[in-house]
Amino acid sequence: MSAITHEQSLEQFHEQLAYVLANYHSHGKSISNYHNVVIGGLGGSGIGGRIARLAFLQQSPVPVEVFSEYGLPAYADEKTLVILCSYSGNTEETLSMFAQAKAKGCDMICVAASGKLKDLAAEQSLAYYSVALGYQPRMTLGFGLGTLVMIMGELLGGDSTALMQDVERMFQNSSDIIEKAKVMYDAFKPTIANKFVVVCDLPYEAVAIRFCQQIQENAKGEAFVSVLPEANHNMIESYYGKLDTNFLFLNSGTNPRVNARFEFLHGLLSDLGNVIYQYPVADANIKTQFEVIHATDWVSVWASNDKEVDNMQVGIIMQLKGHLEGLK
Repeated sequence: MSAITHEQSLEQFHEQLAYVLANYHSHGKSISNYHNVVIGGLGGSGIGGRIARLAFLQQSPVPVEVFSEYGLPAYADEKTLVILCSYSGNTEETLSMFAQAKAKGCDMICVAASGKLKDLAAEQSLAYYSVALGYQPRMTLGFGLGTLVMIMGELLGGDSTALMQDVERMFQNSSDIIEKAKVMYDAFKPTIANKFVVVCDLPYEAVAIRFCQQIQENAKGEAFVSVLPEANHNMIESYYGKLDTNFLFLNSGTNPRVNARFEFLHGLLSDLGNVIYQYPVADANIKTQFEVIHATDWVSVWASNDKEVDNMQVGIIMQLKGHLEGLK
């Protein structure tokens, strides 16, 4: 079977959410039983955890952290819930976190399509959620983030089913989102080979990271995140002229003082002749974030096509895996 292309993944994105809704089952866990939650994952399997963490930041009574590492923090213990995500089920860092979680007596939930993580979850009777096979891992955010939204909603004593049904309906006809993506892409098309800097507020930090990951993997371009207000205390001092940079602004609008910072920065960069596009968002709810992710995913694919690079291949990443395998 041939691999599912990025375009097909985006055109059929609602199917990922429908899969989550059809296959989700109760884990029966409550946040009151834990002192903290750790979500572990790398790359396309880890970004869903970062988005989910921020989406539930104001609801969780205990800390929720995301680790993309080989190890867990020292505080992880029997009162820690560890949620591990790996599309392949064989990500070495994630499997290392699994071993540490087991040794520390942590409770666990696993999300994987196949591989050793799936096998370990079955062997040890852990809560486990499946993901459909055949996709590029970076194009499976609907599976990963959708599942995490359901897991976190239940964990906090709620039910995210209606929310995810609403998101799934939005993607049954995504023409409006694609039109927004085209407007955004037209702003960047003349300078598409330049690096990207995504200026965002905290609620959109993980979405910004996601876009950078997609530009890096799909379009083989440099991309970085600049979070306000922190970046106004340092990064802003590098803006004294026109830069070889495409600026994307993502602002939830939830903090008036941060809004003022965006306004100032937009004026500063515009006056210097820089390329800027501010995506039209009015909130930070998960449905809107799914929309922005989808639109920016399209931009990364179109950028790869214009640059004539193969967005299905990640040659250097595969070289690195071969190098690490040779060190075993």
